[in-house]
Amino acid sequence: MLFRSPAQALIAIPEHREIARALSAYDLIGLQTHRDVRNLIDFFQQSVFGSLLPSGRIRACDSELDIGCFPVGIDTNDFATSASIERDSENPEMNRIIGIDRLDYTKGLPQKFRAFGQFLEEFPEHRRRIVLSQFAPPTRESVEAYADIRSELESLSGAINGRFGELDWVPINYIHRPIPRRELRDVYRSSRVCWVTPLMDGMNLVSKEYVASQDPEDPGVLVLSKFAGAAEQLSDGVLVNPYDRNDMVQGLRRALEMPIDERVARHEKLASVVWTSDSDAWGSTFFNALVKAGKRRT
Repeated sequence: MLFRSPAQALIAIPEHREIARALSAYDLIGLQTHRDVRNLIDFFQQSVFGSLLPSGRIRACDSELDIGCFPVGIDTNDFATSASIERDSENPEMNRIIGIDRLDYTKGLPQKFRAFGQFLEEFPEHRRRIVLSQFAPPTRESVEAYADIRSELESLSGAINGRFGELDWVPINYIHRPIPRRELRDVYRSSRVCWVTPLMDGMNLVSKEYVASQDPEDPGVLVLSKFAGAAEQLSDGVLVNPYDRNDMVQGLRRALEMPIDERVARHEKLASVVWTSDSDAWGSTFFNALVKAGKRRT
């Protein structure tokens, strides 16, 4: 997450030169996105007068090192299935929007809830036809900022449910606990939309897990924040700006109203990326690059 920030922000850290010197001791530094790589190169250049060599390596603090982009993958076989799962056996007209995020201020959860409330206000035809199921496992509950965001989410979900809910329909299922891993695949597969809205994220594997879990003949739609590291690879999802509520609303509408042929076409491209850059590919690619970097170190 550190190098998601521009070099100027990193240089504001009083110990930035010590950080640069420590990093220069490595043969290879692997980061999640090409943007992170650019940020780190800029950081070396501006903090310790590092230079980019013709070979593509960085010279800094009397050392040479490699910096590469190695986006982490998932075990796709863990999420793929050939079984057909009914999205809602009791109400086939109901479309679930799934969110699975740690209870963290970087995940954009208040922004998501506010956008969902605005969506229900602007598009009443979708009421009673959708439900947002948001899992938010607790983290760092002793820290005041995390207690504040939990309170805010409970207040927002209560207000939206109170305003739009009916006796037999609750718009938001806000669940403040983890979901068992053995249940994840089926939850993903039974959801029409996966809504991933971090304000900043190193990668975000929920987005990849969702893609791997889908039925290729009737896939759901990934709505993904532009500020998630995964957005660089998963550009065929519906990309949204979580700081722009209207953009979030329109992205959700597009996902829910997307025709089957577009859903299938987008999923084919997303699945190709997820399957070819899985955890095995990630590990072997990084290991091979590390071996080469070690041999080149002077």
